[in-house]
Amino acid sequence: MTKQWLWMAATADVEAAAKAWRVPPLVAQLLVNRGHAADQPIDDFLVPQLKDLHPPALLPGVQGAAAILVDFVRRKERITLYGDYDVDGIMGIAVLWHVLRATGADVQFYVPHRIEEGYGLNAESVRRLIDEGTRLIVSVDCGIGSHDVAQQVRDAGATLIVTDHHTIKDSLPSAAAVVHPGLGDYPNRGLCGAGVAFKLAWSVAQQISGTDRVSSEFRELLMELLPLTALGTIADVVSLHGENRIFARHGLDRLPKSKIPGIRALLETTGLTRGNLSTEDVGFKLAPRINAAGRMGHARLAVELFTRADLVHAHEIALYLDDHNRARQVAERKAAAEACEVVEKTRLAGDARRAIVLASSEWHAGILGIAAARLVEKYHRPTAMIALSNGEGQGSARSVRHFDLSKALAECGEHLLQFGGHAMAAGFRIAADRVAAFTDAFVAAANRALTGDDLLPKLRLDAAATIGELTLPIVETIHQLGPFGLGNPRPKFATGWVELADEPRSVGRNSEHLQAQFSENGRRMKGIGFGLGGLLQDLKQHRRCRVAFEPIINDYQGRRTVEMQIVDLQFPDS
Repeated sequence: MTKQWLWMAATADVEAAAKAWRVPPLVAQLLVNRGHAADQPIDDFLVPQLKDLHPPALLPGVQGAAAILVDFVRRKERITLYGDYDVDGIMGIAVLWHVLRATGADVQFYVPHRIEEGYGLNAESVRRLIDEGTRLIVSVDCGIGSHDVAQQVRDAGATLIVTDHHTIKDSLPSAAAVVHPGLGDYPNRGLCGAGVAFKLAWSVAQQISGTDRVSSEFRELLMELLPLTALGTIADVVSLHGENRIFARHGLDRLPKSKIPGIRALLETTGLTRGNLSTEDVGFKLAPRINAAGRMGHARLAVELFTRADLVHAHEIALYLDDHNRARQVAERKAAAEACEVVEKTRLAGDARRAIVLASSEWHAGILGIAAARLVEKYHRPTAMIALSNGEGQGSARSVRHFDLSKALAECGEHLLQFGGHAMAAGFRIAADRVAAFTDAFVAAANRALTGDDLLPKLRLDAAATIGELTLPIVETIHQLGPFGLGNPRPKFATGWVELADEPRSVGRNSEHLQAQFSENGRRMKGIGFGLGGLLQDLKQHRRCRVAFEPIINDYQGRRTVEMQIVDLQFPDS
C-alpha cells in the first residue's frame, strides 16, 4: 500500500532557534518539530541529567507505601511482589526486589501465568500466597482495577500496596496504599510500571537512610537499577520525554556495564556486548526475549534472571529465553499469516469495516499482540485477535492513531469478561459465544471514530535534505537527540529527485531487502531498505526517485560514513 508522505516541517523561524540553541539549522528543525520552542532552553533535553529526576515524595502514595514496606522489613514479615508478566512488570519486580533484599527483608516474588491466571491480581493465587505466610502483597504494574481482590486481602487480615500506571477506570481499590502517577499533580503522568517501582524503591532507601539523601550503598544500588528501569520504560513504549528520557538515556548508558548477572548473560546471548545500545536494541532484541517466557510459558524464570540468578544460572535462563523467543516467532508468524489469509478471503479490510476482529482455537494467546500488530501494519486499522479455548477467549488488540483502544473496549464492555490496557495496546477476556456481538460493536466503534484518511498509512517526515547536507558531524549531532521512541521519533528526511549511482540489487536470504546507491549534485550515498526488496524492479525501471530515509552511521573497520536506511521511495508520475 502506497504511503502518504506527511511533512512535519515547522513554520517557526528555524534560523533563530538554531542560533539560540547553538545547533545546526537541520537539528533545530528536528527539535522544533518535537515541540521545543525557540525561546525555551534546550539543555535539559540535549543533556538529560539524573539530578532532574522528580523527587519520590512528589509521586502520590509513595511515602505511605514506603513507610509500610519499611515497617514490614523491620518486623521481618514476609513481603510478596506480585507483578505483571511483561517486561515492564518484570523489571519493576526486580527493582523493588533488589532494594528490599538490601534492607534484609523477607521478600519473594510472584508472577501469574498469562493464560491460566490472566492479567492482574488473581484471587486464587493471592489467597494461596496469604495462606503460605505472606503478610504484605505489593502489586507491580497491575492492580489498579482489582477491587474485589483488594477487599479479599483486607478480609484475610493481610496488607496490600498497589503500584500501577494503567488507566484508573472508576474508584481506587481498597488498598493500604496506592502509588500511581495519574493521581494528584505528579509531573510525569506517563511513568511506566518499572518507573513507579523505582520511585518506591528510592523512597524506601530514603526512609531506611533516615534522610532524603540516601546512603552511598543505596545510591550505588539505585544506579545499578537504572538499566532495569530503562528496559521497562522503553519496552512499555511510554513517551520518552522529561523523566522517562532521563531513565532511558542513563539506563541505556549503564546497560553494557551492569553487574547484574542476568543483564550480562542476556547481552552476551543476544550479541549486544558493545557499548552505545539503542532503543531498537531493546525493542527488537532484548524485550522480545524477556517477554518470550511469559508468552510461551511462565514469566517467573525471566524474573529469576534479573533477581537471584548467579552468572551460571543466568546464562542457562538466557538460553532458555532465546529458545522460547524462536518458538514465539514461529507461532506469531503462522498466526499472522493465517489471519491475513482470512482477511483477504472474506474482505474484512474494506472501507465499511474500519477494524478487524478474528478468533481461532488454533492460536496461542501469548503471541496475539505481536500478530495483531503485524495486521495493523499491513491493513492500517485497529485489530483484535482472540485465542479460543474451553468456551472462552483471550484477546489482544493493537490500534492506529485517533482510535483509543481503552475507550473502545469500555464501549464494548458489555460483551467482555475483563479488559484493560492503553490507547494503542490492550487485552481482554471474552466468552466464546460473545465474540460475534463484540465484533459488531468493535467495528461499529471504529467506523464512528475513524475517517477514510485515518486508514491510509502515513509516513511523517521531518524535513527535506540533500545528500550533501548530511555530513558526518551533522548526523552525529542528530544521533545525540536519542534515545528515540514515542514522543521523540527517530528523524526521517526526504531527498529531492536523485539518480541511481550504480545498479541496485536485492539482498538477504530471501532477497527481501533493497540495496542501492544514489547521487545528487555530484555527491553519493549508499542506502539499505529492509523489507523493501519488492521495490527493486520499479527502481530499475525509473532510475530516478525521491528517497524517504533515516540517516545512519556505518562504522566499518574504523571508517565512519553516513548512509541511508531507506523507508520508502517515490517515483516520477507515481
